[in-house]
Amino acid sequence: MTIPINKIAVFTSGGDAPGMNAAIRSVVRACAYHNIECLGIYRGFQGMIEGDFKPMDARSVKGIINKGGTVLKSARSRDFLSPEGREKAYQELKKAQVDALIAIGGDGTFTGAMVFNNTYKIPIMGIPGTIDNDIFGTSHTLGYDTALNTVVEAIDKIRDTASSHNRLFFVEVMGRDAGHIALNAGVGAGAEEILIPEEDLGLERLLESLRRSKQSGKSSSIVVVAEGDKIGKNVFELKDYVEENMLEYDVRVSVLGHMQRGGSPSCFDRVLASRMGVKAVESLLEGKTNFMVGLQNDKMALTPLENAVKGQSKINMELLRVSDIMTT
Repeated sequence: MTIPINKIAVFTSGGDAPGMNAAIRSVVRACAYHNIECLGIYRGFQGMIEGDFKPMDARSVKGIINKGGTVLKSARSRDFLSPEGREKAYQELKKAQVDALIAIGGDGTFTGAMVFNNTYKIPIMGIPGTIDNDIFGTSHTLGYDTALNTVVEAIDKIRDTASSHNRLFFVEVMGRDAGHIALNAGVGAGAEEILIPEEDLGLERLLESLRRSKQSGKSSSIVVVAEGDKIGKNVFELKDYVEENMLEYDVRVSVLGHMQRGGSPSCFDRVLASRMGVKAVESLLEGKTNFMVGLQNDKMALTPLENAVKGQSKINMELLRVSDIMTT
């Protein structure tokens, strides 16, 4: 029997991503459209445990669609890992008369939501918000497109310096388990080599590639490295290895770090967030639970949260081939 839903709570958890605010706005306004009450939960699961809730209406989310980060804040919660912490969270939600939850975040957020649902059966819908684009069941996660644009812009600026001083730059980008940012930004910025976790190029092949670039007349090079690349222990070890074996190169490292997470979301991410928020609310109202909203073939689709967490997002092999051709 489907329980009627009169109040939905929304929260963000894990690392922030551009587009999270646009998703919050969409959830709140979709609730208002369907005459459903909406609560914002501050600081993710920790705020849920502490009852840090605030009623939200259509006017309370004005002016946030263009802002990066998350107005609901995000926090790690060790307390939520324990049954006692989750029980406290449930009691706070019950006290606030919350009927369903919308979780905006990555696989850690979804795992916590599933564990919570398994015990308390509160309906849950997930919206994927992570710049790494490493969630199964969607071609794009919130923040990924914005992060790509940020990285490409940064590499364009680094190339100006690399060209002026005949330098080789290793540019490290986020992507501990997936190389989507490195591959797409590398192709988009015209990098001479792209190193990703899914493809172990090997140190010797890297040197070979750099030597070919040098022989073809290139006086400077950009190598984009995903932080999870397996060739060296870290990007600085790669730098040392190349310097030892290619004395002709003046090698520098630029780690882009958390700047990739910030900034105003792109139009693509704002539109995607708006579509995902509406789909999440309406799916809950239809009696669905334990799903993640995703983009598949330019349509909104639902993937079971368990599949979203356990499944693996695949690297675009055709784009990998394009990158090989472009580095010729």
